[in-house]
This record gives sequence, C-alpha cells and structure tokens, in this order.
Amino acid sequence: MRDTSKPPLLRCRNVGKTFPTETVPFLALDGIDLDIDRREFVVFLGPSGCGKSTLLYLIAGLENITSGSIESGGVAVTGPGTDRGLIFQESSLFPWMTVGENVTFGLKLQGVSLARRQEVASELLRKVGLSDAGDKRPDQLSGGMRQRAAMARALALRPEVLLLDEPFAALDVQTRSKMQDFLIEVWRDSGASMLFVTHHIDEAVALADRVVVFTARPGRIKSIVPIDMPRPRDPRSPDFRALTDHLTDLLRDEVDRAFAEQERVS
Repeated sequence: MRDTSKPPLLRCRNVGKTFPTETVPFLALDGIDLDIDRREFVVFLGPSGCGKSTLLYLIAGLENITSGSIESGGVAVTGPGTDRGLIFQESSLFPWMTVGENVTFGLKLQGVSLARRQEVASELLRKVGLSDAGDKRPDQLSGGMRQRAAMARALALRPEVLLLDEPFAALDVQTRSKMQDFLIEVWRDSGASMLFVTHHIDEAVALADRVVVFTARPGRIKSIVPIDMPRPRDPRSPDFRALTDHLTDLLRDEVDRAFAEQERVS
C-alpha cells in the first residue's frame, strides 16, 4: 500500500516529448502525470514504440523533456545524476576493464581511493553472487552474470532510484526467472525505488507494486494497476492469472493500434 502522506521520490507532471524530424515532428509522449514513492517497484508496460523507454531516459536525464516537469527528490531533473542509476538491455560494461573495475568506475571518477573502491567492489559482487568474478573480463561471463555486474555498478553510487530498460530481454526463460528473483532481493536490500520497462505481462505481475500501462503512440498513461500480492508470486495461482488477464485486456486495443500504425508507416 502506497504511503501518500509522504512526498514522492519522483514526480512527473504533464511530461511530453517530441522528437524533430525532416517532416512532421514526432510526438512520443504526451501528458504524463506520475508519482513514484521511495522503495517502490513500478513497472512500465505497453506496446512497442509507446514511449516507455523514452520516459525512462527522461527521468535518467539522458533526454530533455519538451514540456512539463520531472523532479527527483524535489529537485528538477536537468541531466544525469548519481541519485538515478540506469541499466540498459545490454550490460554496457567496458570490455577492457575487469568486472571489479567496471563496478567501481563511477567511484573512481569521484576520486574515491583505490582501497575503498576495492572494498566496495568486493561487497557488491558478493551481494550479486559474483564474488569470484572481480578479476574477470565481461566477455568471460554469461549474459545473466553481466547484467548482475551491471546492477552492482549502478548500485555502487547508492542511487535512490534504479531505472531498468528491459534488462532481461536477451536472456532465456529460465535465466530470466532467476534474474527476476535476484532483482527482488537487490531491491529489498538496496532500499532503492525501481522503475522497470518490459513487454512481458507475466514479468510485470511477478515484480511490480504497480504496473503503469501505456497507450500506443503517442504514449499516455492508460491505467495504473496496483498489485497487492506477497512475494514470491506463483504464476500458476488464480490471483496471478487474473491480473495477467486484466493487463492483457487493457493492452489488447493498444497493441492493435500500434500494429496498425506500423503498417501505415511501412
């Protein structure tokens, strides 16, 4: 249950994003109003091209908003900040660095001593189950292990919110399920809020406190669905299936609209 007596960690008000093109400007997001509480796990769900990832990048400060406002901790977002960590679909680890060096790269930029960086790397790699991987290169790790290392790197700066753009998209079904369980443990241990983009309805129900359902382009919020189920969640349970059915119904028209738009463009 959300505690609305406290100010939200993140606040989006009438957020819009338009990308310039050679012809007609492209409206990606329109009129986004959304609050994210501290320690909350929120999933963005919608058809391809609806602006889920765009909103994530706006919150991260990697893109500028066209209209409206975004605040993090009561401060306007005008660019990237250590209060917000971002994890992409690919791990984006530096291949020439060891895993340990990757994890503490941000701390090195901040001038943190080598001894302290090594201490942080050891602690975080232990938390993500990679204690023996600190001296390895990223290409020596599996896809799931690289994403865990990317989480450790993001957590090294102690962000208040972790932004995840389909981080498990490239993983097989079994590894994806394990990574979902792992992410819940990281979320509980870190105390950070999580914003997670996915196309998978089952994944949304497995992870979220709330699911934000987006319309087809231009992306608007169609519905916000709270999920009040204890974790871990059994995907075979009647409550789980009822929620996936409800979200499927909410998305059906939006997916049809998105396909129709793609056919017009092509």
